[in-house]
Amino acid sequence: MNVPDNLRYTSDHEWVLLNGDIATVGITDHAQEELTDVVFVELPENGRLCDAGDPIAVVESVKAASDIYIPVAGEVVEGNADLEADPSLVNTDPYSAGWIFKVKLNDVAAVEALMDAEAYKGLIG
Repeated sequence: MNVPDNLRYTSDHEWVLLNGDIATVGITDHAQEELTDVVFVELPENGRLCDAGDPIAVVESVKAASDIYIPVAGEVVEGNADLEADPSLVNTDPYSAGWIFKVKLNDVAAVEALMDAEAYKGLIG
């Protein structure tokens, strides 16, 4: 699986990829494995303002429904419409085609406070 080197992670198993002041957010490979087959993704509404840690989206699998939390404060600028037609992209390509939403950040530096890959590996053991 191709995982970008510059991702940051949360303890809730979301990943963040920063591009300027826009952060792309998805769930980690570990999270999708725990959920098993994803059958539905409820995307956040564009223009929604959120504080870090707010529940922002829902991923439903054959096993459970899980809230997705926004890792950094900002405004939702895009949801991944491809997931409406094919929610299994979260399982098959969680770090690329299976991203969930993009957010315009209030504070770009907040991304640096998230875990790097080494710290996340330590979390999931």
